[in-house]
Amino acid sequence: MSASERRPENEWQGREERGHAALMRLMAFLSLKAGRRASRLLLAPISLYFLLFVPSARRASREFLARARGRPARFGEVYRHFHHFASTVHDRVFFLNGRFDAFDIEVEGRECFEPPEPAILVGAHFGSFDALRAAAWSERDLPIAMMMYPENARKIQRVFAAINPGKARDIIPLGRIDSMLEAGRRLEAGHLVGMLADRSLEGDSMARRAFLAHPAGFAEGPFRMAAVLRQRVLFMAGIYLGGNRYRVHFEPLADFRHRSGRGRQEAVDAAMDRYVQRLEALARRYPENWFNFYDFWADDRAEIEARPPHHRSAERTPREESS
Repeated sequence: MSASERRPENEWQGREERGHAALMRLMAFLSLKAGRRASRLLLAPISLYFLLFVPSARRASREFLARARGRPARFGEVYRHFHHFASTVHDRVFFLNGRFDAFDIEVEGRECFEPPEPAILVGAHFGSFDALRAAAWSERDLPIAMMMYPENARKIQRVFAAINPGKARDIIPLGRIDSMLEAGRRLEAGHLVGMLADRSLEGDSMARRAFLAHPAGFAEGPFRMAAVLRQRVLFMAGIYLGGNRYRVHFEPLADFRHRSGRGRQEAVDAAMDRYVQRLEALARRYPENWFNFYDFWADDRAEIEARPPHHRSAERTPREESS
């Protein structure tokens, strides 16, 4: 199998989102009927089900946790990883209905919004974007629009429509002719526009960066768009700490507001470097918040397997070393 056939962006479309959509529909119905405390009792069996009966996600979790911690992952740690994911999906129902009082949310980086100004927020499938949105609403009343790939946008919009139809318009599908124009209109209105740089679609511009000591591909699009639209770029993460606690983190990555075309690519590269460094630091500190349940390093692995055997010895993964 060629490296292009095994790209992570192909794999995430076919695996994780199916389970996420089904889980979201179930949790939305039960949560609104029973309330947060009672419906949370279902998170344990749901997490155990995914742990036992979705082997691809289990393998991905074990590999990521091994790389983040530098040792093989224990059974309980993999279970906790799934439980964190189920918890953030469950809490989405309450965030989308404005039930912020149900949560203890700590905000780091308030100074990024003093004064409140538009920005492009760049994050990853790490923690809860809904907690980020809640913090922006409650702290500075700043609307956030999320740019997503079309298939994901349709699924999330269906979920939003079922929970809170008014929030469905906060999604901007990527890949359309007017996607950047719409993002520009939102920014001109003083809004925040969020994008995730840890996934892409076939044909998107990707850049390789070392992530947890192994090369991985990250999308250049969010940083290029910020440069074209001359916007500042903030790193974002909504870290789930267990129970009802979240830590929302913002920090500056780049500011393209006064930068001309000269040196733009170097500035984009520097912003990507800082993004990956911050994401890696948080992934090591809060590994259960990593919600890419597929082989994130598939390109790297395919490239290694294509090399002659005598060139592979130094490329072993933590999972291979522990087997």
